[in-house]
Amino acid sequence: MEIRHQPVAPTRAQRLASGARIDAHRHDDHQIIYAGRGVLSISTDAGTWVAPGTHAIWVPAGTVHAHRAYGDLELHLLGLPAGDNPLGLTSPTVLTVDRLLRELIIAYTRDNRESPERTRLRAVLLDRLRASAQQPLHLPSPTAPLLRAVCAVLVDNPGDTRTLGELGREVGASDRTCHGCSAAISA
Repeated sequence: MEIRHQPVAPTRAQRLASGARIDAHRHDDHQIIYAGRGVLSISTDAGTWVAPGTHAIWVPAGTVHAHRAYGDLELHLLGLPAGDNPLGLTSPTVLTVDRLLRELIIAYTRDNRESPERTRLRAVLLDRLRASAQQPLHLPSPTAPLLRAVCAVLVDNPGDTRTLGELGREVGASDRTCHGCSAAISA
């Protein structure tokens, strides 16, 4: 798989249709990704972070990540230089977005014209971001190959209603293996 390198993380608003994906890429900048509508997931080798419209995802500089839309997304991307890490975070993190932070992100990403007002808006946005609570909305990536295959099926179709045994058989795992994995996950 080829990983796109986009040195500067963009700051902009864009629409992303339900089911749409942005393939694996990385930036030299940090990025805050907020979906004003719909549910967004960001995947890395370490797992998947999920954010409904009341949350944003912090992606540190250099992190290879991919986006996926669940529902039509109103996506707001905010790039921050690698030297500007207001939260001191070194791994992807889901952040709570209150009403004020939401409006600040939307206003900042919709108009990219530099001005003294926009500079002040950015300062307030970063202040508010520092006050944002971190949320445990992270799904670690499985390490067992068969479990990874089952998870890939579910990532492609989260609404799949088949049983664990049925999903396991699709990827070549026995019922016993699937139930063993299930017990290990539950423990």
